[in-house]
Amino acid sequence: MTDAAAKTPTIGKRIELTLRALVLGCILAVIFTAANTYLGLLVGLTFASAIPAAVISMAVLRAFRTSTIWENMTVQTVASVGGAMSSIIFVLPGLVMIGWWLEFPFWQSVLICIFGGVLGVTFSIPLRRALVTGSDLPYPEGVAAAEVLKVGSRGAEQTESAVRENKAGLWVVVFGAIVSAGYALLIAAKAFAGEAAKFIKLPAALGGGATGIGFGMQFALLGAGHLIGLTVGLAQLFGLILAWCIAVPILTSPETIAWLTAHGIPSIATTLEPGVAAEELAGTVWSKEVRFMGAGVIGVAAIWTLLKLAGPLVGGLTSALAAQARRKSGEVLARTEQDIPISLVGLISLGCLVGIAGLLAWFAQSSPALAGSTFVLVAGGLVYVVLIGFAVAAICGYMAGLIGSSNSPVSGVGILAIVIASLLMVVVMAIAKVPADGSVIAFALIVTAVVFAVAVIANDNLQDLKTGQLVEATPWRQQTALIVGVGAGALVIPLILNLMNQAFGFEGGPAAIVQGAKTLSAPQATLISALAKGVISGGLRWDLIGLGAVIGVVIIILDEVLSRVSKGKVKLPPLAVGIGFYLPAAVTTMLVVGAVVGWIYEKVIAKSRFAEVGRRMGVLLASGLIVGESLFGVLNAGIIVGTKEAEWAAVLPLPAGWPAMLAGIVAFAGLTFLLYSWIIRQSAKVQG
Repeated sequence: MTDAAAKTPTIGKRIELTLRALVLGCILAVIFTAANTYLGLLVGLTFASAIPAAVISMAVLRAFRTSTIWENMTVQTVASVGGAMSSIIFVLPGLVMIGWWLEFPFWQSVLICIFGGVLGVTFSIPLRRALVTGSDLPYPEGVAAAEVLKVGSRGAEQTESAVRENKAGLWVVVFGAIVSAGYALLIAAKAFAGEAAKFIKLPAALGGGATGIGFGMQFALLGAGHLIGLTVGLAQLFGLILAWCIAVPILTSPETIAWLTAHGIPSIATTLEPGVAAEELAGTVWSKEVRFMGAGVIGVAAIWTLLKLAGPLVGGLTSALAAQARRKSGEVLARTEQDIPISLVGLISLGCLVGIAGLLAWFAQSSPALAGSTFVLVAGGLVYVVLIGFAVAAICGYMAGLIGSSNSPVSGVGILAIVIASLLMVVVMAIAKVPADGSVIAFALIVTAVVFAVAVIANDNLQDLKTGQLVEATPWRQQTALIVGVGAGALVIPLILNLMNQAFGFEGGPAAIVQGAKTLSAPQATLISALAKGVISGGLRWDLIGLGAVIGVVIIILDEVLSRVSKGKVKLPPLAVGIGFYLPAAVTTMLVVGAVVGWIYEKVIAKSRFAEVGRRMGVLLASGLIVGESLFGVLNAGIIVGTKEAEWAAVLPLPAGWPAMLAGIVAFAGLTFLLYSWIIRQSAKVQG
């Protein structure tokens, strides 16, 4: 530590796990959880909130002379895990979609999140040494968050540019959020179209099928694309091309439909009226068939990841047990190696498992069809949570280290988990003679929701622990903050879900209370609930999932070949390709645009004197864009529920169709250019 640093209050005294840090972290966790919940229900993506949380924390705690980098680390940890907790919405809405719940019961939803989330923390503690301190995984978001903390937590006695960057960074987040929310308000006012799309029937020479393309003109998607980066963005584009330029045209071509019919193979296209519009034909085939191919790709990719993790898993657990043995022998571990003791980890995990057992037993007893099999269901559910939960903690932690928390395949893990859970329920049905009714599907979804909570928190936990390692935080204090963050996020989720359910409704679920409100697609929950129903009822299209699995194997091989030939410079992440299959085309396209825009921006500033500052400002702008639109979405839902008017803001209607689309494209492109030009100027001013 330099003399200047030693004199600086923000770096000197070790103040780390404080009440004010926990309170501020919980407030930010509520905000980011609400934003992420809306974004996830709308487009099937969530974002990592660590960096904006760190910037806001440094701006607020700078008012206290005793604040430190480690205290800001605590705020960031609590806030980021609260935001990550929102990914549980990839599963929970499925219980409404199948008609088991009409709304989200508060305490059941909260306890599912808390028990699963805390297990995510405890399961990932043994993985810290294997996947963080003893690994060369890049952890892009964790490293970026550490850089922001190191720069922003330096006092004015050391460098004025650090203070300027901290203030400028806060304004970038706020201004980006205002622009994003304002643009979303204009879309709600019908000044612009929120999406531009075109569907066509192909000529006979190209098979005569249908296809289409769309752009979701939403700044939240642009920001998310910036954060995922070019490699993942292009991989998603590859999945989009496979889906919409190959699979959809082939499955909608008259020749393919005739061949499938002749061979007795089911095809959703045969159920549509002759001469149906290209949009309905292509959209129906994609949603009912092609997305299941994407599920196959994601499932194979998740299994491949688990196989690659076998070594680190064993090594991490062995290291944790060795550290516990050294503690018992009287050895004092270095502060940066002090996890929550493994014995306490075991007790906390046991307490969560007892709580999960109680939840599962209560659910089984409340269903006449399941009551007689309560013991088998609870015992099987606990074994499933322990085995699959620890496996997905490792998978998601590894992927967070490889490509970042925002890009980690938690939805793919959910797909894999629900298929396994549903297959196990089929076995229970056969043994216990349980009928295949809605309670069986609901039980599978609840167990999967617990495992999913484990996955999303482990995914975020290891990213935060990497940040902590780089700023020399104390692991056990961070892990304590993570548990607090789980609670903060869990308390918000059912409230936001009920608000969204009332205002918009979910596909397949009860209608929204307001006529005309646009139903939320909740793409992962839709797919996961469809998989559960398909496996348990016996109607799942295993042929499509199998075809997707074959495609996934080919992509894995291609990725390995590209990586070796290019020495790691060119990659094709299989999970990202699978995501490109099953996300709506308008979403994927704008994510790719965001990734390309972010890449161009970083190329433009690469040789400037403010390149590093500019790169951090880009991340903050992207985060602000996501937060602004998402919070407007939550506010919009509240107004819709309060006024009983779906289009309360529609006061500036343009003619429908291409006039509104073109106006939206021009406005979106112009604002994007102005925003990135502005943060270039801000970065130059910060550097001085």
